[in-house]
Parts: sequence; structure tokens; C-alpha cells
Amino acid sequence: MILEINPHNPQPRLIAQVVAILKQGGVIAYPTDTTYGIGCSILNKKALERIYRIKQRERNKPLSFICADLSEISSYAQVSNFAFKTMKRLLPGPYTFILDASRTVPELLMTRQKTVGIRVPDNAICRAIVRELGHPIVTTSANLSGDEPLGDPFLLEEELGSQLDMVVDGGILTADVSSVVTLVGDLPQVLRQGIGDTSLFQ
Repeated sequence: MILEINPHNPQPRLIAQVVAILKQGGVIAYPTDTTYGIGCSILNKKALERIYRIKQRERNKPLSFICADLSEISSYAQVSNFAFKTMKRLLPGPYTFILDASRTVPELLMTRQKTVGIRVPDNAICRAIVRELGHPIVTTSANLSGDEPLGDPFLLEEELGSQLDMVVDGGILTADVSSVVTLVGDLPQVLRQGIGDTSLFQ
């Protein structure tokens, strides 16, 4: 099922439809500021397990999640003054920041080091979904592990739609990925170069 939503001014009644599916334990595909993501509510363990099966992803590779804004991040991670200033400068944007996780983060979303990956994408649709839901949604690129991310919602529906409860159409996107930066410890490190400018960390 494809649901087209205005990428610039998401219609509240359509966002409410998406959130209703998430609250029922659904798994959706949705646009970010890089490519399409596959996600669910971070509070639904069965839906999280489904995502691992859909992606054919190893369980030792944790998933990241999307917060609506900076203030929400502090509920799920330990944020130093440096980390806060860094994220305030760069978010919303195409970055995944690795931070020490708080106790509210589900086990499936944490690394063995008790860290977590958090995004605040510059995309009105996914942030509206998170705000309406009231807590973060999981984010992992819409593809099978090892394959190229899918930026076309209709191709996504064709390849993965039978395993999803909804594909949110926010237009054609690229196959780009976010830059991954760890803010754990004293020195930030770039773990993956994506489309987010990492010159600040060089």
C-alpha cells in the first residue's frame, strides 16, 4: 500500500494514518533527507524483529532511530555539552550521531558498548510522524543488507511492499546515506562518510 504525502507540507490526517499503523505494530517505509528508510516504533519488539527479517540483517548490527528534535535526543542518550553544540549546529541534517545510550533505549537498538545511533533528518514527513507518534521510530535504509538503497517508492513497493504495512511516498530520492559520526569520548570520529559534510571533524 502506497500513501502519497506532501513532502513540504505533510497533511496531518495522512500523518495520523501512518501513526495509527505504527501504533498497531506496523512496519513502514518512509522518506528521509537521504534515501528511504524502513522503520517502526522503537517500543514494539515484534516490529523490530520483523525489520531484521525483512532486511536479512545480522542481529549484531544495531539499528538507529529518528528523533523529532534535539530535545528528544536527551531522553534516549547521554549528551555532553560538546555533543549538544555539535548536533545543534548540524541538525536537522544527513547525519547519524553515535552517543552513549540511556536506560530507555531497547536492547535491540544498542551496541555491546551501550551506544546508540540517532538521527534528526531534514525531512518534514518523517519528523511529523515522530512528533505525532510521541516517540522515535527506527531507521535503516530501505534495501536488503548489502544491496543499494531504494530511492523510488514504487520500486520499493515492488521489491519489499509485500513485507511492509505501508510505503509512504514522499517523492523520488537519491540512494545516498547519512554520515556517521561518534560523539562518544573526547574526540569525535567519522565512522562513515555520507552526504553530510564532515570537515568539522577533520
